[in-house]
Amino acid sequence: MTNAPDRLALEGIVKRFGAFRANDDVNLKIADQSIHAILGENGAGKSTLMNVIYGLYTPDAGRILSRGKEVTIGDPREAMALGIGMVHQHFKQVNTMSVVENVVLGLPGRQILDLDEDRRRIETMAAELGSEIDPDQLMSTLPIGTQQRVEILKMLYREADLLILDEPTSVLTPNEIESFFKLLSRLRESGRTILLITHKLDEVMDLSDRVTVMRQGRVEAELETSATTPKELARVMVGRDVVFDVPHTPPKVGAPVLELDRISAVDDRGVSALDELSLSVREGEILGIVGIDGNGQRELAETVAGLRNLTSGKITVSGRDAEGYDPAERKHKLGVGYVPEDRQKVGLDLDSDVSLNMVLRGFRERPFAIRGWMDYARIRSHAEDLAKRYDVRMQGVSQIARDLSGGNQQKIILAREIEDNPRVLVVSQPTKGLDVGAIEFVQRTLLSQRDRGDAILYISSELEELLLVADRLAVIFKGRIVGELPASEATSEKLGLLMTGKEVA
Repeated sequence: MTNAPDRLALEGIVKRFGAFRANDDVNLKIADQSIHAILGENGAGKSTLMNVIYGLYTPDAGRILSRGKEVTIGDPREAMALGIGMVHQHFKQVNTMSVVENVVLGLPGRQILDLDEDRRRIETMAAELGSEIDPDQLMSTLPIGTQQRVEILKMLYREADLLILDEPTSVLTPNEIESFFKLLSRLRESGRTILLITHKLDEVMDLSDRVTVMRQGRVEAELETSATTPKELARVMVGRDVVFDVPHTPPKVGAPVLELDRISAVDDRGVSALDELSLSVREGEILGIVGIDGNGQRELAETVAGLRNLTSGKITVSGRDAEGYDPAERKHKLGVGYVPEDRQKVGLDLDSDVSLNMVLRGFRERPFAIRGWMDYARIRSHAEDLAKRYDVRMQGVSQIARDLSGGNQQKIILAREIEDNPRVLVVSQPTKGLDVGAIEFVQRTLLSQRDRGDAILYISSELEELLLVADRLAVIFKGRIVGELPASEATSEKLGLLMTGKEVA
């Protein structure tokens, strides 16, 4: 047993993008029938390495061994043929199709469909994993946690025995996470191997047998999980000690600054997303919005920022009606800052450099433009100053934003929005996908803004993060606020019930 070859081994893997080495002589061994975690800062090379294993990238040097035999993986089909499957953070599903249709979609060698047999197999496999899944149910009607299980079933249906899971709990409720942990244990017990990509240290400690830490494209350490601690992992990961409990002094709360009075709005399909939602955020406090993804959080942020129109209701900022103000006017005239959920599609111009992104919402305004002409020297100086103060790690302010890690892209947006001294700051999923060092920076920055008197609307799917940072919590369910309570009185059990629409005594 001890002499059995590793399920997967990487030797000297190098992947270049131009002169940049995203993976630099990476060596990695994944034991058979184990859960192996991969940790690293944003930009450490984790995603690149997973894409090499799954055949989405071809390495420039090195070799891959599957059960001791050297293999070439040119595309995902070749990976699947070797029993390697990947469940992406953003699911690859057709929501208008049923579970069984999604599972069999794209199966190789299937010229004649036998959906009755497929249904039976899916039900049996789901039961073995401790789940009840209706093969005929539409994907769009399933809870997020069940959709994720279908993604795993899809890989198992293709006989994958090595599963790469990319940030698998980022979309789950606390109750779904507990169930998911049991699922992973069952998968390991049934002979599967799990490669777990996560930035959550508690998940690493609870689930994995071994953990590999990457930094700047190289393997920094490989450790037995039982022989390490979260503090040690964080230190290896970012190269310094990380404070997990950010100082959270009692807020000095003032008058309401942002007030939403029975607001309603529709989503991109024209379906109701906000249903007469009311709330207020006061000066000097962080109000955290808790809820399962898809219950109106994105629409809530966009209506306050002016990106989405109301169908009814009223938004006021410092007593002024926001109706009729576009996003730029809400920023410059009402003082509404906005850190969007999707930093790449909404928050940045990825093909422009860092200096222009630092003034993206104000490049037409003084002091960055004079009589309609942009002052590039001033813009560059401004960007260099912000990059230094917000610790944006880059080659220089002329570097294209697309080439930065997610954490550094997020720092650009925070710097840009905060430096305009907003009265209201709307932040949506501000730490999603970030490493522990970047998360610590974001949380400290937002608490500092609160202490300066900002009213902060903080939307996140990370419940532990909200419990740590927020002063007050509001639970959103189907576009309505179904409960509010001080963060000091909240528990994950109570919030989990409210998030699913259940009443709490």
